[in-house]
Order: sequence, then structure tokens, then C-alpha cells
Amino acid sequence: MDAYAYDVLDVPAEAGFAVLDRFPSADSTGPVALRGRRMQFLVAPGGAEELPGLLEWLEWGGIPLDLVPLNGREAACHHYASVWLRPPGPEGCLPALSLTAGAAGVGLAALVSALANACHRVRLLRYVPDQPCSFSYASRMVAGTRPRSLTS
Repeated sequence: MDAYAYDVLDVPAEAGFAVLDRFPSADSTGPVALRGRRMQFLVAPGGAEELPGLLEWLEWGGIPLDLVPLNGREAACHHYASVWLRPPGPEGCLPALSLTAGAAGVGLAALVSALANACHRVRLLRYVPDQPCSFSYASRMVAGTRPRSLTS
């Protein structure tokens, strides 16, 4: 694969493994590499540039996530000493920004949504390890915080 024919979304490995569990097929995530404690999801060129706007659109704007976009040149510098978890295929299909997922698998918006969710869960568990990552009405009632719909 050409060194500049892709961008990278770099996340903590724990978040990356959660996303790989959610999308078990290699076709659904595109190529994925593990580099130490970080996981790198290769996406179509321009994906790194689209990330801030896409996170805002997905309502993740302003929330600190350990989700780092790398353009092709930056990605090539960071790609040494990586282990392929899902190697690039011969056709080179990468998640791209589109309205729907194509035949190649999941679109960039779905991948970013899953990565943001996983990164946020990792961050929450790191700072509050005893708190379950469940935001249901039942868990709020047990915690003593009533959902807004029950307080009005």
C-alpha cells in the first residue's frame, strides 16, 4: 500500500480491541495495525482532516477523546514497528466518508462513532474504575440520580 494513500485514526489499544470485537470482519474496519499500546485504523485519504467536523456532527465535539488523526505523511512516520491485526487487502478498500456503508464495509462515520464511544469508555474506566458504563434509567435510579423525564 502506498505510504500516502491512506490516513490513520490512532486510538488506545484497549479501545481498538473493543471496536474490533464490535466489527469482527476485516471488511468492516479496513486495515488495522497494533503499535505498542496504540492501535491504528487506516482510512481513506482525507479522513484525518474530516475527523473534527465528524466528531462534532456525531455530538462528540468538546469531549476529550484519545482519538488522534494522522494524515498520510504523519501516518507513514508512525507506521514502523507495527503489527498487522487486519492487513490491507489487494483491493485497498478503506473506510471513507459516505452517506451509507458501501460493499467494502462500514463507512467512516460508523467507524468514528464506534471509536469515539470506545475511547470514551476507556477514559471513564481509567478515572472511575468502579463505575459501571451503563447509562440506563435503572442504573441512574440505583445511583440515586433520577432521569430528567422522571423529575419534571
